[in-house]
Amino acid sequence: MSQNQTNKESVVEYNIHGLVGVRLVNPAESDARAIAKQLGPMRGTLGRDPDITIRFVPELPISDLRYLGLNRVGYDSENFYILRSSKRAAKVKIDFSQIGEKVEIVCESGLKSVPGLLAIINLTLLRKNVVGLHASAFNYEGQGIIVTGWAKGGKTEALLSFAAHGAEYVGDEWIFLDADGQRIYGIPENIRLWDWHLDNLPHLKSHLSLEKKMLFGGVHFLDRAEQRLPRKGVGRSFPVKFLREAMPAFKRQLNVQLPPEVIFKSCAESFSARPDKIFLLLSHADPAYTVASMEPGDIARQMVASLQFELMPFMETYYAFKFAFPEKANYFIDHCAGLQLELLLQALSGMEAYSVRHPYPLTFDALYEVMRPYCLNSKNGEQRLSSEPVAMETI
Repeated sequence: MSQNQTNKESVVEYNIHGLVGVRLVNPAESDARAIAKQLGPMRGTLGRDPDITIRFVPELPISDLRYLGLNRVGYDSENFYILRSSKRAAKVKIDFSQIGEKVEIVCESGLKSVPGLLAIINLTLLRKNVVGLHASAFNYEGQGIIVTGWAKGGKTEALLSFAAHGAEYVGDEWIFLDADGQRIYGIPENIRLWDWHLDNLPHLKSHLSLEKKMLFGGVHFLDRAEQRLPRKGVGRSFPVKFLREAMPAFKRQLNVQLPPEVIFKSCAESFSARPDKIFLLLSHADPAYTVASMEPGDIARQMVASLQFELMPFMETYYAFKFAFPEKANYFIDHCAGLQLELLLQALSGMEAYSVRHPYPLTFDALYEVMRPYCLNSKNGEQRLSSEPVAMETI
């Protein structure tokens, strides 16, 4: 692991689009790999003080600990600790009152991920008038496209739908949008593809390991067998009941994570672009795919609710911090929704905005065909500007 040396401390730095600086201090190789999975290939020398310092220590001593939430978090007379990360025991010391300013996080070495790191980055950006948006983004035919919506609304599916048609990757899951609406930024993390995604993009199946292929085949075999078993008689036996109860957990294994460069022919330079259009995706109980124009301000208002929803796991821990240290409440965190709305209204003002409704699961070709005309330059004759929804039935 290539590291800078500062005062005999090993240091790894991340420069996230020149907007947020993250410095790891004394990470073990496994710690550095864990952070790399969270932040992607955004390593770079800062040349300034970091916004977020993550200090790793071999052991984080704790005494007189009081637990909150069945050993999930705890506190002593001076510090607050997070005790679980990625469903594993961990020790992470953090002062939530610092978030939005310079913050230091102290971690016992060996964790799989730093809990709440992306939320802390989003809040640090918000303090700098850059708003994080739960969205995917890509360039297509010279136009910068943002696709947003509620969790599981189809953001990644839209990104993948255009990947097969020459779109240029900007980002997935989280997109950062300047308050002036002139720039979006992505973090190039791996993209999670489910088995039905791969059915829509069969050429990517060659990137599955033999172990993954065998796992997929085994789960599909068990699923077919479970569906054929009767509900009565043998269907009530313990092995069958166990199989039925276990199937949801088995099906959650039907995914693979691939880097963007494997899926896309090209990625935007520095994973950044100029945004031209924004789409709000929603699934509905109808086989039709529809597109209709909408006010960008309406998307801004809806997405603030989505952002607050995505922040809930972080806020749960923050509320525990406030319980432990009520005198150290963070005014900025408590009022971040108002700033998010203000920045989104400003950034999206005047941007072309559309709502897309689709069945779920969807077919990538159908979603691409219905969205494509609206992704073209407004001067292109194929562009439809009518506010009336355009629908396409699935076959």
